Amino acid sequence: METLKLRTGGRGEPAVLLLHGLGATGAVWHGLTEVLDHRLLVPDLPGHGGSAPLPGYSFPALAAAVAAGLDESGPVVVAGHSLGGVLALELASGRHGLDVAGVLALGVKVVWSEAELDRAAATAARPPRLFPAREDAEVAYLKVSGLTGIAPADPAGVVETPDGWRLSLDAAAFGVGAPDLPSLLAQARCPVVLAAGENDPMSRPEQLQALAADAVTLPGLGHNAHVEDPAALLPLLTKLTERDG
Repeated sequence: METLKLRTGGRGEPAVLLLHGLGATGAVWHGLTEVLDHRLLVPDLPGHGGSAPLPGYSFPALAAAVAAGLDESGPVVVAGHSLGGVLALELASGRHGLDVAGVLALGVKVVWSEAELDRAAATAARPPRLFPAREDAEVAYLKVSGLTGIAPADPAGVVETPDGWRLSLDAAAFGVGAPDLPSLLAQARCPVVLAAGENDPMSRPEQLQALAADAVTLPGLGHNAHVEDPAALLPLLTKLTERDG
């Protein structure tokens, strides 16, 4: 397993770093990478897909591991979904040595109840579930990542063990907790665009607008808007990449 599995491709500056959400892999960005005319950096987050797990999970630890796995000197625009959006904001603080020129944070969950945090902590503490067949594990991967019915399973999302198939996801990542979004936004050293699908049950547009009046609502889309309609993100990313240029 690689320290940080990184897909690269494309041409054109600035580079665009794409960070997926909890439970998914970098494969969720395939539709966007097909239409985005920039050099692309698409990792599997630590503890996901083909990337090695961390000894402990926090937003700074995840962001530091991503930054350390890149070989970048020039500015990058970072687009992140859900957990990846929080990491994009963490990187924008400059604490991790990455020169971030702009951030698109999509579908970041703003409001967390104690019950939700308790469920996440319980999930983080459970041993990995084993499945008798790859297909069963892939069904579970799609459910955990919220991709059922909108994307195929990434083969890297599951792994075979002597006792059966399991998710490649390190369940301990569920223990990352709730982000302090007002603080992260205040510490960002670059332009930030917040966005969410109109029908996103986890990241309500009105919650984002309470944090940033110019937060963008993507009509007709849900939590995985970048998978449902990748082209919907192009105007937002173009605004950030052209500002850098």
